[in-house]
Amino acid sequence: MSAIYKALQSKSSKETSEKTKHINRQRLLVISSRGITYRHRHLIQDLLALLPHARKEPKFDSKKNLHQLNEKTSRFIFMDFKTTKWTNFKISYSKFTYLDELNFTGNCLKGSRPILSFDKSFLENDHYKLLKEMFLQTFGVPPNARKSKPFIDHVMTFSIVDGKIWIRNYQINETLDVKENDKIEDDEDYDVDQLNLVEIGPRLVLTLITVLEGSFSGPKIYENKQYVSPNFVRAQLKQQAADQAKSRSQAALERKIKKRNQVLKADPLSNDALFK
Repeated sequence: MSAIYKALQSKSSKETSEKTKHINRQRLLVISSRGITYRHRHLIQDLLALLPHARKEPKFDSKKNLHQLNEKTSRFIFMDFKTTKWTNFKISYSKFTYLDELNFTGNCLKGSRPILSFDKSFLENDHYKLLKEMFLQTFGVPPNARKSKPFIDHVMTFSIVDGKIWIRNYQINETLDVKENDKIEDDEDYDVDQLNLVEIGPRLVLTLITVLEGSFSGPKIYENKQYVSPNFVRAQLKQQAADQAKSRSQAALERKIKKRNQVLKADPLSNDALFK
């Protein structure tokens, strides 16, 4: 795909790219809290491979003074072992699968810039519009960014299904052999049907919980009323197991009392009583 991308560039675009200067030099900070599992560590490594402008920092000890992260950078991802926080957004991991678990055949150049594809559902509600802008600033690799390559060979799709955000990463597989020195005068000369997508990974399924006005503070702009906390689900499961154990113990006690009441009284005319 990189060869096609270079072949489709015109001379005017090259001249404008030489004249323009790269202004946005902000980096993305990826940081996690203590207590994360090995699966979260693998996911962080996969995200850092997809985000060449990101930088990893050691684990953050305290969860109370999260506003201190604003002093380092204006864009960061704070990953907790239960939820993930993008400054104003609090998002829960419904499900995620890292690269080593998938074993897909797709592949892309490390440090290449992605094409971000969003579902039309992101334009229906205001909180989804804010979420789209956050994804653009996070996963959109700026030109001439740190450790980035001037290639576009994969697509990241963001879809909303059943109130959850599904994130997938695909390789742009080209069957047409185009060299870098070849020129395509018109876009019609290239057949788009010769491109196909091969999934790379990782897979993410996110649930938006709240949107705050400020960074880790301020009133709630949006709150997902349908979201159920995992702590509440675990508490309900524990309560259900406790109720089942209590009912089993009560039934065992009732059976013991019933067996004791069903014992026959001693007969005074029995052989044991007469010939004792």
